Amino acid sequence: MKIQANIKILAAMAMLTLALGTHALAQTSNGSMTVAKGSPAVSPVERRILVSLEDRKLALLENGDVKKIYTVAVGKPSTPSPVGSFVIERRVANPTYSHKGQRVEPGPGNPVGTRWMGLNVRGYGIHGTNAPKSIGKAASHGCIRMSKADLEELFDLVRAGDEVEIVGQRNEETALLFAAPTLSEPSVANLQTAQAIVPAPADTHAAASNEVVSIAQPVDQTTSR
Repeated sequence: MKIQANIKILAAMAMLTLALGTHALAQTSNGSMTVAKGSPAVSPVERRILVSLEDRKLALLENGDVKKIYTVAVGKPSTPSPVGSFVIERRVANPTYSHKGQRVEPGPGNPVGTRWMGLNVRGYGIHGTNAPKSIGKAASHGCIRMSKADLEELFDLVRAGDEVEIVGQRNEETALLFAAPTLSEPSVANLQTAQAIVPAPADTHAAASNEVVSIAQPVDQTTSR
């Protein structure tokens, strides 16, 4: 008798399991099946670098909000920095500098420092310097120079394809960005950029290491000034 009772219980459980499976299948066919909650989808980060030549500042914006602001060196009057919208074409860690047959291996004397973020206009990029006292001045041959610590931090935060906008004269956006005393100001932290932001493509390759950087005129010479 006890065996028969156990068989009946097992049969009932099997029928219940079958019924639940059939109900779930019907929900799926009706398009009303509830999907278990998991991790929320991660939205792609939209990055934009904004450089103000007049302010000698560089801002990194992510999804319209300010993430970082740095002081930079820009082109001097005789060799000005280009103005307009560009993109980062390549990122090189510990570049080897090459110009007109001159080759400088990575190290303290390298005129482009420890990182190179080349733009899609030949000969121009964001890089370091072997003349750190030039930061904050109009001193380069057209490139955007950064201090070593700032450069390496920015390098890790950006990807090839990120937009770089270089503005010559202060406008409403740069005045709001660079006049703010701290990044905690609501007007800066919640700044929505006035221009479209180009989504950054997935970074499928690590930055090249010890790659040769050949810079066309105008150039940052071996001894940066």
